[in-house]
Amino acid sequence: MMHRIERTFAGRQLVLETGRMAKQAAGSALVQFGETMVLAAVTVSDKKSTLPFFPLTVEYRERTAAAGKIPGGFIKREGRPRDEEILSARIIDRSIRPLFPEGFQNEVQVFVYVISADQENDADVLGLLATSFALSASRIPWAGPIAGVRVGRVEGKWVVNPTFQALEFSDMDLVVAGSQDSIMMVEGGALEISEDDVVKGLGIAQGGIRELIAMQEELLGKLTVEKMAWDKSETPAEVAAAVTKAAKDRIEAAINQKEKHTRIQAVEAVKDAVKAELTATLAPEQVPFVGSVLGDLEYNALRAQVLDTGLRVDGRKPTEVRPISIDTSVLPRAHGSALFTRGQTQALVTATLGTANDVQRMDSIDDAKETTKAFMLHYNFPPFSTGEVRPMRGTSRREIGHGNLAERAVQGVLPDFAEFPYTIRIVSDVLESNGSSSMATVCGGSLACFDAGIPLKGAVAGVAMGLIKEGKKYAVLTDILGTEDHLGDMDFKVAGTKDGITSIQMDIKIQGLDLKIMAEALAQAKQGRLHILGEMGKAIDAPRAELSPWAPRIVTMHINPEKIGDLIGPKGKTIRGIQDETGAEVTVDDTGLVTIAAVGGESMERARQMVAAITAEPEVGLTYQGTVKSVTAFGAFIEIMPGTEALLHVSEMRHTRVEKPEDVVKKGEVVTVKLVERDERGRLRLSMKALIPKPGADAAAPAAPTAEGDAYAAPAAAPAEGESEPKREHKPREGGEHRGGRGGRGRGPRK
Repeated sequence: MMHRIERTFAGRQLVLETGRMAKQAAGSALVQFGETMVLAAVTVSDKKSTLPFFPLTVEYRERTAAAGKIPGGFIKREGRPRDEEILSARIIDRSIRPLFPEGFQNEVQVFVYVISADQENDADVLGLLATSFALSASRIPWAGPIAGVRVGRVEGKWVVNPTFQALEFSDMDLVVAGSQDSIMMVEGGALEISEDDVVKGLGIAQGGIRELIAMQEELLGKLTVEKMAWDKSETPAEVAAAVTKAAKDRIEAAINQKEKHTRIQAVEAVKDAVKAELTATLAPEQVPFVGSVLGDLEYNALRAQVLDTGLRVDGRKPTEVRPISIDTSVLPRAHGSALFTRGQTQALVTATLGTANDVQRMDSIDDAKETTKAFMLHYNFPPFSTGEVRPMRGTSRREIGHGNLAERAVQGVLPDFAEFPYTIRIVSDVLESNGSSSMATVCGGSLACFDAGIPLKGAVAGVAMGLIKEGKKYAVLTDILGTEDHLGDMDFKVAGTKDGITSIQMDIKIQGLDLKIMAEALAQAKQGRLHILGEMGKAIDAPRAELSPWAPRIVTMHINPEKIGDLIGPKGKTIRGIQDETGAEVTVDDTGLVTIAAVGGESMERARQMVAAITAEPEVGLTYQGTVKSVTAFGAFIEIMPGTEALLHVSEMRHTRVEKPEDVVKKGEVVTVKLVERDERGRLRLSMKALIPKPGADAAAPAAPTAEGDAYAAPAAAPAEGESEPKREHKPREGGEHRGGRGGRGRGPRK
């Protein structure tokens, strides 16, 4: 039986229904907002998994038919999920995972399909809403409902679930998921906003979340929901007592090792010894419970130590950042490089400058046309970074998520594309990992950009915050270790400049977090970030004055859009000829902006001159060297520029009467003429006699300017190889990114 509810939310009609589609799933829901529609279906296995973790799978897929499109390329069906789909799936996964009961091990699958896209409303938060209701209405045990909203700020006004168009003018893009009273997940980017503004944005989000939860509860009231029965394995009391007596003190001593692998080996040695000791005394059916009790002892020992003594397992205080070391220009042929090491986390980061031909082209159901992206950050996490042996099966979802987080952090301080017309790619290879390699990537990315001479608005750093919470007692930790991430309650990453936050991400393992603790964590994160920025400034405190000699030099020039066809030529012949002759890369867009890039300054200047010659506009009053194309009874037609002919009338050839034009000019001859008139129809008239003194006139009169004179002066010569472009003033942006990409799961603030 179908049930449906409609409400006005954020100024648009929101529809939530169930019972019409995907009825054989354990639970399903259809959400429509505007003309964007999302279907979520959830299923559960009746058998308990033996995996050492809760087996939850979330798939988020966009159907191109939803926007009336057919997939591009040779294969005309949807393939592997795009990065944006993976980021949306991660948002849903991270929001719902903490609400499954501890010990529940039955496999759960969540499928979210975007089945209609109006190219105005983002579907990711709708997918979370549909998933929440589908789980709440199913037999799966789950402590929902929850909801998620996107928050923006346009011209100082807060906007809930802004359209794509509104986000173009927003200085923040936060996706927030939560319950009635607590925040579950935060993901987003901003343009150097303050910590107080983030807290205000979270408060605005909570208001919208409560509205959506009330809507779900109203519809759930019309349903009869019976949850499935499941068994949680209970450890026998005598086993727990025996393991605790044998291992508690030994584990508390083993966890306090500064080095990651030394600590792991010490803890594992205790566990192995205790298992061997108790195997001989416990009944065979009791032995499998020993491992889980040992895990609980390690968990409780670390947390109790932090809360009771204020000291962490590596000896640091809660607010202390690990030692930092930095090397720049470590790779001689990279355009910019940095090796950033913080404790036992290390990232080798490179920055590469490319041209307009290097942009990433993207096809999305959220855009009417293909879009491009001129800034990319790619994060790689090889297994050796943690000392593991693991199969390599392509880029993981974790790598995509961490790369997106770091990309948003740097994206907020990039120079405007018009001021620095390069495609920029940052690559971070994590060489060691023991806590927050994504934040090391942010720091290394900023340093590599400075090393490459990219005029960032400011240096960017990031720090990961943790939380240990037992009842009302809690401790916020700065720069968490991998162990603290694994055994703690929160992973809260904050990146930004000295002036504000540019990227933020929060995941928790408990059922919600109040704004008071979040505000405290943000304030503590700011202190950690400023400390890291200070260390980065000691290594390099500003962009280098010169680009790498291996980086391309780029100049831009504007031409009349009507001349674009002349520059390109038939089937691209003319522009290809320029590139082949000079070795430079030449591109032109629909506005007439020509971009010329080359590693050598001479080839770039030669290409610029050739473009100028082809696209120059004839100017009245200038003198030209032209070729006679044809001679007629009334004069001659002379080509003064490639493809531009003008009439030299017989009356303009001499001060005296000319009977036959052939007596003065001949076909194929090169003559000097002056452009004296352009009529209302655009026709050009030349003169030779204007350059000849009249009989009896002063022969020393000044000559007219020529096409090679001041009126056609070229821009300053391009720098020779190894030299940099003259520095342009870097003007602060008025809000928005300038190089494509999607913040949060998707669109960051854009101009």
